[in-house]
Parts: sequence; C-alpha cells; structure tokens
Amino acid sequence: MAIAKKINGFITQSSFIRKMFEEGVRLKQKHGAENVFDFSLGNPNVDPPEAVKARLRELVSAEIPGKHMYMPNAGYPETRAAVAAELSATRGIALAADQIVMTCGAGGALNVILKTILDPGEEVIIPAPFFVEYRFYVDNAGGVTRIVPPREDFSLDLETIGEAITEKTKAVLINSPNNPTGKVYDEASIRGLAALLAERGKALNREICLISDEPYSEIVYDGVTVPSVMKIYPHSFIASSYSKSLSLPGERIGYIAVNPAMSGLGEVLGGITLCNRILGFVNAPALMQRAIAGLRGVRVDVETYRRKRDLLCDGLASVGCRVTKPEGAFYLFPKTPIADDVRFADELRKRRILTVPGSGFYSWARSKDSAKSGRNSNREGRQ
Repeated sequence: MAIAKKINGFITQSSFIRKMFEEGVRLKQKHGAENVFDFSLGNPNVDPPEAVKARLRELVSAEIPGKHMYMPNAGYPETRAAVAAELSATRGIALAADQIVMTCGAGGALNVILKTILDPGEEVIIPAPFFVEYRFYVDNAGGVTRIVPPREDFSLDLETIGEAITEKTKAVLINSPNNPTGKVYDEASIRGLAALLAERGKALNREICLISDEPYSEIVYDGVTVPSVMKIYPHSFIASSYSKSLSLPGERIGYIAVNPAMSGLGEVLGGITLCNRILGFVNAPALMQRAIAGLRGVRVDVETYRRKRDLLCDGLASVGCRVTKPEGAFYLFPKTPIADDVRFADELRKRRILTVPGSGFYSWARSKDSAKSGRNSNREGRQ
C-alpha cells in the first residue's frame, strides 16, 4: 500500500538525529556499546535523581483507588497546582492550576498549542538553528513555517524576525536554552522581541503569540538565567517537560502553561484541553503525573553536565576546532573542519563516533534571502 505523498516526502527530510540514533543501535550490536561513541540523540546520560526513583517505587506499591484510570484531560488538579506553584516561583508571575495543562512531553505540548491557535495557512516564525521536527509540528496543525537566521553568536536577530512578519503570522516559536547550540536568549533579547511582536501585532490588528519551548530551562551554567517570557509578554505560552531536568524522556511527561494575561484566556484553555484529547494524547500518563506532583524542586545534577561540557570544549579547542561554549542544555555545536558537514559526520561514523550534521537543524539559514525563501542557500558546516 502506498503511503501519503506528503509523508513520503517528510521521511526524506526527517531528523538526522533519529537516523544516527538507529545507526548507533546497529553499531553497538556489532562492536559493543563501549566501542561506539554516540553523541546523536538528546538522551540524558545522567540517571534520574534518587528522589524520582523512590517516588515511583512508592506510587507503584501504593493502593490508590483509580490509580490508572482516566482523569480530567487537562490533568490531575493537584499536579497542575504543583506545576503552577513552581512556575510562579521561578517565572515571577502568579499562575493558577487552571492555567496548566499536563501533556505527553514538550513535543505533545507544542503540537497541542499549535493545533489550538493555528488556522490553515497561518505562519509560525522559527529562528534557526532549531529542532527539525518543529516544522512537522507546524504542518500537523495546517500551518506554514518561516525560518529566520540568527546572529553570528546564535542570538535572536530581531531585524530578520521583523522582516518575516506578515499578515499571516500567528506565532514565533523559540527554544532557550537552544537545541542544538545551548544559547540562552538574554532578557534584553526577549524584551526586544516582545516589543516587536506588540508593535507589529498592533499594526496588523492581531495578537502574535510567543511560544517558548523550555525543556532545558533547568540546565544552565556559569550563573546564566533563563528570562521569563511570561513576565515580559502577555500573549505567551510555555511548553516544557521533565525529560531533561529529571532525565525522564521516555516517560513523556510535560505541560503547557498559558499566560494568565492572555486575552480570551478561558477560550484558549478550553481549546488546549480539547486538542490534548482529539490529537490522540487524551491525557498525560497518570503515574507520571502523580510522581511529578511530589517532586517539586528535584533536579538532575547539572554540575555533571557542566564538567562534560568543559571537558569536550577544552578538548575540541586543543585540536583547533572552533566551538562556542554553550550556556545551557547539553549539546555542542562546533564548526566542522570541512564545509560539507554531512560528509564530515559520515567520516566520524566510520570511526564509530556518531554526531548529527548541523544542516539538519537548519544552521544554513544565515542570509536574509534564504530566510525569506526557505532555500538552502548557505549551508554552513556545523556539527
């Protein structure tokens, strides 16, 4: 049976990350896991904190009526209240349980947000480089992705974002700390972006949403802080998960936070709850919702990631490789020694070192012309 032409096309564009991960599985079976150096998938290699393991053991053995049954589609009230309390403390804005919807990871959260807000043909601006499946998420909701290049240091280029805004623009999607660069957009950048969206939204007589994908917000280094988009811009969403902060990516537990200052708040929350159901997620995993409610303030050991970051950055610099030290997350995005990053990744693969070509994250989006047209006109060698 022939599959849809669109999906067949997507397969050819699909994530280098998964391709290299699957290649890693094959190589580990052939050579042994200890002989393959896998830097492909964003799989945390730090175990969940002991408190997480203890909490799960407690929940599995506890006699709780209806422990595995359906709950409200937005999630358990006590879990939503716990998430709201934590975000209120860290984001500097008062959030209530009703403004939180529990989701199947941050990927689920982004799909739900986009399904809720996008009409067919409306546009989402995404600064490059970015997690490549964002494009598929936008398409899932009938939207159109417009890619804009960053500045040379991977910070937001407000000029190119402004040029990309049209009468069809519905949202800007940012990821900070960024996958794959580890860049944290500072407060001045977020305030500048908020002012731009407010100004252009007013001129277009529509609200332009800001969606902040924040699964790495707890993994930052050297005193860097992640600014609160909610405190700065009223028409904002946070999509996040515990995949990285608690090393639980396979458990698919995340959430959406909706800014309480958003206009039409009740309608937005109703739409998000409906879309959580009709997209097929139905609800976030019950056991993990119960676990999260009792783990406020628990996080992985970020110092372990910092030591590994420094070790790798210093090692790459010692052999003449150019790399910007990431401010957060657990990725490195060095410049490859040859222009063809795909070829370079393949050469590393032959030596059982698995990496992902930077072009898989649209790191080529450097020129304004390429951003406007979507053409791969300037693929930069990044690994």
